[in-house]
Amino acid sequence: MSQTIRNRYGFGIGTLGRDAAYTLLSMFLLFYLSDVLEVSTPVFAAVTVIIVVVRVIDAVVDPFIGVLVDNTRTRFGRFRPWIVGGVFASAALMVALFTPWQIGDAAFIAVFTVVYIAWSASFAANDIGYWSMLPSLTQDQREREKIGSFARICASIGVFSVVVGIVPISTAIGEAIGDVRWSFFWVALGIVVIMVVLQLVMVALVREDPAIGVHGHTRFRELLSVIFRNDQLLTVAAAFLLFMTAFSVTTGFGIYYCTYIYGDENLYSVFAAVLGVSQLTGLALYPVFAARASRRTLFTVALAVVVGGYVLFLFTPPGGLIMLVIAGVAVFAAQSVIQIQLLMFIADTVEYGEHKFGRRNDSVTLSVQPFVYKLSSALANGVIGWIVIASGMKDAASATDMTDGGILLVKLAMFVVPGVLIAASYLVYRRFFVLDEGRYRAIVEELRARRKAADAVAPSDATGEHAGA
Repeated sequence: MSQTIRNRYGFGIGTLGRDAAYTLLSMFLLFYLSDVLEVSTPVFAAVTVIIVVVRVIDAVVDPFIGVLVDNTRTRFGRFRPWIVGGVFASAALMVALFTPWQIGDAAFIAVFTVVYIAWSASFAANDIGYWSMLPSLTQDQREREKIGSFARICASIGVFSVVVGIVPISTAIGEAIGDVRWSFFWVALGIVVIMVVLQLVMVALVREDPAIGVHGHTRFRELLSVIFRNDQLLTVAAAFLLFMTAFSVTTGFGIYYCTYIYGDENLYSVFAAVLGVSQLTGLALYPVFAARASRRTLFTVALAVVVGGYVLFLFTPPGGLIMLVIAGVAVFAAQSVIQIQLLMFIADTVEYGEHKFGRRNDSVTLSVQPFVYKLSSALANGVIGWIVIASGMKDAASATDMTDGGILLVKLAMFVVPGVLIAASYLVYRRFFVLDEGRYRAIVEELRARRKAADAVAPSDATGEHAGA
């Protein structure tokens, strides 16, 4: 098997378990606390604030971790120590988060805060080490798209497995052991075992391209200039943040929507299946679309489809299953195309930054991706937590307990606000992003020419120094 194939499929395998783990935390932790542990409203409100604050702080810290990864020099490379150390630590801490501690409210909040902060930091180390490896595997845009799209397919399988399976699996486990409070613990334990094993497989298979090399040492005081002087990176980050906040709000509300608005918790498995199948289909077809249309055209079409899906979602009446499915296919299939494109845009800004500043910063640049995910997740969790309380869902036993005002509030937060954010994302992209395929190819060719010139000069310099001595 060639190293290209090993990289293409080995890198993707690593996302299966880790994205399943992240999905369990980001989409179902609040639901676990509110509807499984049934914590009090003050505890739920406090935990929501803690999650938002920690995620924002963690997002800000991510670029600093990127500097550490960029400056790492070991016989195992720059990325592997962070990937392996982070995956073991985050696995143990995730299981702790889903352990139903039998302690008082104040102690619960304190323990939750410490464990959540530690989990967030360890997952960040793994996340930045993992994704910042991508630009070092190849500088060929098409090969990057193949590696990235397969990684996103595997990630979507991980997400899909959790979203579809969480309700029936946790329910079955709860009935089998006679305590639903421990059901999520066993789900989390199974997921983290898969995560650790597949990350170790990835580390064993993947190899960086030695021709790309490592350039220079980045000081912490240079961090802001690396990010803020890279105008294309900032543009992608802004567009990505708007889009992912919108999408995270919609998916995070899914289980609440099915239970308290639509009136059928079992419908969530249908919602989840539509999400998973649509994303997998979109990712599988992405290379076909990319070969026939420019990235800008794909981005425009995909965003238009997403917005159309949101409009259909908003006007789907109770019992309108067919409309719900059509809207879900539109939103989730198009979202998968946008997500892989945004990843490629960020990866391409590594070479853009190297060309502009003369130094390559894979990890600092790619740390923007987890920064965006965490900040968007924090914003989404804040919106969801507030809406769950303000709409009356926290105290409602079923959909019949919801008021018309509460239902309207949920729909506005789940569909209208995200639609506005997505439209804003597109405007930012079209106005400020100029790193298209042609410009990227020219940058890569010039970087190769610079390296050849540097390699040609280096031996003569060495000879001259030797002669002068």
